[in-house]
Amino acid sequence: MKHLIIGNGIAGINASKAIRELDTQADILMVGDETFPPYSRPSISLVLDGSHPHEKLPLFTRNIYKDLNITPILGQRVTDLEVVGRSVLLEDGTSLDFNRLLIASGADARKIRVDGAGLGNIFYMRTEKDVLNQLEAISQGAKNALVLGGGLVGFKAAHGLLKRGITVTMLITSDYPLAMQVDEPAGKMIANELENHGLTVNVGVSVKTFDGDTHVRKAILDSGEELDCDLVIVGKGVDPSLDFIAKGDIERDYGILVNTYLQSSVPDIYAAGDAAESIDIARQKRWVNAIWPEAATQGRIAGFNMAGRKVIYPGSLSRNVMRVYNLDVMTVGLANPSPQDGLQIIRTGGIANGIYRCLVFREDILVGAVLINRIEQGGILRALIENRTPIRIPKAELASPYFNFGKLL
Repeated sequence: MKHLIIGNGIAGINASKAIRELDTQADILMVGDETFPPYSRPSISLVLDGSHPHEKLPLFTRNIYKDLNITPILGQRVTDLEVVGRSVLLEDGTSLDFNRLLIASGADARKIRVDGAGLGNIFYMRTEKDVLNQLEAISQGAKNALVLGGGLVGFKAAHGLLKRGITVTMLITSDYPLAMQVDEPAGKMIANELENHGLTVNVGVSVKTFDGDTHVRKAILDSGEELDCDLVIVGKGVDPSLDFIAKGDIERDYGILVNTYLQSSVPDIYAAGDAAESIDIARQKRWVNAIWPEAATQGRIAGFNMAGRKVIYPGSLSRNVMRVYNLDVMTVGLANPSPQDGLQIIRTGGIANGIYRCLVFREDILVGAVLINRIEQGGILRALIENRTPIRIPKAELASPYFNFGKLL
């Protein structure tokens, strides 16, 4: 049996481990577009802020491929998948055949399409190489930075630059930071906290043009305002890395559509991590939750299924826990629904007392939560969402940060 895995991140490695638990003799080939050993992608922001040495990024020793008897093919992207012929083509023209394939190719940073985007010192924040390039620019004297995007990547980049002594302005097209993770009251609390710690947050604006010689020196906004900058980090989201799949070869929407065994519409082809679109437990529809814990779990379950052990994946659930200076922030599930979703939302607290909760219900089922400070009960709320536990008490009681969860027993 020949297993081919596209992607050497946590999903790919966990799949390999699972395969090896069941089959010590099968061939495992792993293709990765980076040459750096498998590492914690979320930790690159810690390298930027100086709290985590670059040398500690790898998750495993350099012997990981030997230990798992993997044949690694690194520094190569897959350019074409032949579904019928059961093979892939690499950048250098090499063709690799397979019996079973795992697509764990991850995601690529979403590119900005504005004039001047190719100038020097304009970076994305996705890979180990990205953060090393940013540190090189700082070492060469960059002092004024723009961070484009108010999501987790943008926030972490801004925080890291501030810790490095860089003046940072965050430009956000939405009305508040972390708009994909939190609702408006929570977003306004976070914006206030960021500004209190030296970050300038400009909302409702976008860059129209970058100006400079070889390196960026100025950004012209769609408002007409001009901002001096010698360093830019773009955090405008990611898209699944699936360009090598011809349209119609495998069923896909935003990601590859997978069943409960993480199998695609093509027998013997599986998907995991940012490339896979599975059922979201809170939304009750297909969704791509591009977060590290889900990639790790999906990789392992996909590996078991590839090796012949039927293991069901229960579905994904978005969640994040972060520290925003003096604010502990936790989000779970469908935390910021649109009014069209017709869900019940209960909010308590706010800026005045420094504690905030937003709970989202679909009838008597909790489907989302945002917590700022006093997040100790967040794990119980997550369990309620994952297990789709009916709430039989007044919902407002559940929204209190002092609620006794023993009442649910």
